[in-house]
Amino acid sequence: MRSAIYSKWDGTQDEFSLDSDKALDALSDLLMEGLDVREALEWMRRHGFELGGMDMRVMGVEELINELRDEAQALYDRYDMDTALDEVSRRLDEILDREQRALEDAHGYESSKMNDFQQRRHAESPELSDSIEQFRDYAFADEQAGEDFQELLDELDRQRQLEQFLEERGERFHGSEQADYETAQQVRERIEGIEQLASDLAHGNFEQITPEMLQEMLGDEAARSFILLRDLESSLERGGYLRQSGDQLTPRAIRKIGANALAAVYGALRKDRLGGHETDARGAAIPRPDETKPYEFGDPLDLDVVRTMMNGVRRMSAADFRSTDTRSSDARSTTDTPISLNLDVADFEIREFDYTTQTTTVLLLDMSWSMSWAGRFAAAKRVALALDHLIRTKFPRDKFFVVGFSTRARELPVKELPEASWDMGDPFTNLQDGLRVAERLIAQHPCNNPQILVITDGQPTAYFDGNELRVEWPSGFGGVSPRAVVATMNQVRRVTRRGITINTFMLDDAPELVGFVEHMTQVNRGRALFSSPTQLGSYVMFDYLDGRKKRNVG
Repeated sequence: MRSAIYSKWDGTQDEFSLDSDKALDALSDLLMEGLDVREALEWMRRHGFELGGMDMRVMGVEELINELRDEAQALYDRYDMDTALDEVSRRLDEILDREQRALEDAHGYESSKMNDFQQRRHAESPELSDSIEQFRDYAFADEQAGEDFQELLDELDRQRQLEQFLEERGERFHGSEQADYETAQQVRERIEGIEQLASDLAHGNFEQITPEMLQEMLGDEAARSFILLRDLESSLERGGYLRQSGDQLTPRAIRKIGANALAAVYGALRKDRLGGHETDARGAAIPRPDETKPYEFGDPLDLDVVRTMMNGVRRMSAADFRSTDTRSSDARSTTDTPISLNLDVADFEIREFDYTTQTTTVLLLDMSWSMSWAGRFAAAKRVALALDHLIRTKFPRDKFFVVGFSTRARELPVKELPEASWDMGDPFTNLQDGLRVAERLIAQHPCNNPQILVITDGQPTAYFDGNELRVEWPSGFGGVSPRAVVATMNQVRRVTRRGITINTFMLDDAPELVGFVEHMTQVNRGRALFSSPTQLGSYVMFDYLDGRKKRNVG
C-alpha cells in the first residue's frame, strides 16, 4: 500500500525546476519584438515572464526588489525608534551609580580614583557608545558593576551599528509602536538584510542569494521565482536551445520557434478562413477518394465505379427491372435472375483531385522604424518564421527566402530571423531594392509559380538611381514621394514581365499607402489586403497555401 507525506515547500524541491520548452516560449515572444537573445534574457530576468500551460507568472528582479522595498517600508511605517537606546542608557547609569557609591565608601569624595571616575563619566560624548568606550580599560571597584559593564562592552559593536543605522535612517521611522533596544536591533538587521538582498538582485549576484532568504523575506512565490530566474540560461542550455556562450540560439531552438509560430498562425486560420488566390500552373494530381463530382465534358474519365453504378441503379425504375426478366416465374423461384444495367453519361461520377505546384516564394519584410509600432514587426516576423517552418517540413521542394528592407534591402538567413529587429532610427522604405533582391533570388531558383509576399506599413521613400541611393521625404502631409514611387513602379513592371506575382499585405490604411498599393496591384495583377497585426498570419498563410495548391478535378 502506497502512502505519501506532504510538507511545506522549502525552496529546494525539484518540481519547481524550469521547463526548457516553456522558457523558450517566453524567450521567443521577446525575440518576436526585435530583441536579441542576450537582451531578451536580460528582459526576462528584470521584468519576469509567463509560463504558458502552468498558470504561473515568474516575478522579475525589479518586482522582487519592489516587494523587498515594500517590506522595508512596512517596518518604517510600523515602528518609532526615538527611545530605542534608552534601555542601554539606563543600564549604564545604574552601573556607574553603583560604582560611584563603591568609590565613596572606599575612598571618600576626594581621591585620585574618584577623580578619574568622574572625568570619564562626565566627558562629552556624542554617542552613547562613546560613553561606554570611556570605561573600557577602567578597573571597577564594584565587582557586580564590572560584570554588568562587561556585558555592555560585549554588545558595543552591535550597539554602534544600531546608532549608525538610526543616524542614517532614524527620521524615516514614523510608526506608533515604540521599539525597545532588542526590537530595534531586529528591525535594523532585517532592513539591512533586505537592502543587501535587493542589491545582490539588482547587480545579478545570484550566487550570494539562497531561495530560503527570499522565502523568509517574501514567501514561497518569490522563492520559486528566484529559482526559475537563476536557472533560466542553464535550463535553456540543457534543453539544447541555447549555446553555452549564452547569446546564440541553436538550430534546434530555431526549429522550435518556427514550429510554435506556425501553430500560432494556424490557430488563427481555423477562426478566419481567408484566401482565394488561384494559380495557373498545375502540378501533380493527388486524388481525394472521399469527394466526387458529376462528369462534365472535357473532364478526364477517372470514374468512381461504385458511385457511378449506384447512380444508374437509382435512375432505373421497377418496370425497368421487370423488363429485363425473360424467365418464367417457376424458374425465378429457383435461379438468380441477371439484371442488365444500362448506364447513361449523367450517371458518371468522377473523383476530385488536389493539384499542387512547386513554388519559389520571397517574403519582403519591411524593417523601417515605423514597423516597431503597435506590434507590427512582431506579427510580421512570426509569420516569416511560420512560413519557413511550414515549407521546410511540409513542402521541402519549395524555395522560401526572407528579404528585409528599410533604406536598403538584404536577405535574412533563417538562423538570423528569430533575432532580427527593425532598423532603429531608420524611417525610410526602399521597396524597390527589396523587389530587386527578390527578383535575383527567384532567378536563381526558377519555377512556374514565383511569388513575392510584401508586408509593409508605408509607401516607398527610398530608391536606387543606378547605383546611387536616394531618399525622399513625402511631399507634404499625406503626400507621396514621387521619384521613389516611379522607381518602385518601374521595378514592379520588370518583376511582372518575369511572371512573378506580388501579393501585398498592408499594416496601415493611410490613403497614400493604399493608393500606391492599388496602383501596384493593377500593374501586377496580384492581390492587396489590409490587415491588423493580429490578423496578418491568417492572410499570409492562406495566401501562400492557396497560391501553391488549387483544388480541381482530374
